[in-house]
Amino acid sequence: MKDIIEKIEIIKGDITKIKVDAIVNAANRSLLGGGGVDGAIHRAAGRELLKECETLHGCDTGDAKITKGYNLPCKYVIHTVGPIYKDGNSNEDKLLYSCYKKSLEILIKNNLRTIAFPAISTGIYGYPKEEAANIACDAVIDMLKNYGDKIDQVWFVCFGDIDYEIYKRLLKIKLDID
Repeated sequence: MKDIIEKIEIIKGDITKIKVDAIVNAANRSLLGGGGVDGAIHRAAGRELLKECETLHGCDTGDAKITKGYNLPCKYVIHTVGPIYKDGNSNEDKLLYSCYKKSLEILIKNNLRTIAFPAISTGIYGYPKEEAANIACDAVIDMLKNYGDKIDQVWFVCFGDIDYEIYKRLLKIKLDID
């Protein structure tokens, strides 16, 4: 567990400023930009990102696709489409878990070692923050248990204080950190 503890970091900030191999974009199904994190990433990356995304022909909910990072400090952007929260009984948990898992699988497949995640689906898609963070932590911990030798660092980048405190508390419990 010590190895996993050392590989996960929670920071408060702007994901478009993070220098890692890949940042994750909480995208919509079209991959052509939108609001929130998606819009911020597209604006910071520049028009080339939109042009490459047009060639990908969208992305299914729970899946992920990779592009270059262009004007961002990261090398790549992994776009994943989180579920729109309905009632908690419409497979949202499995789809959200899949977003994190598929993003990490793409990281590994492309021989990348560091990744930064936003709080996927918790903005306009309405996923309750606590539940979403719980799923995110579980997915990342599970992947690190199985593929920790292929992943050097995972950052949870929280834009606000509430997300930051939730992630800190949940990881402390899940990783039994004193």
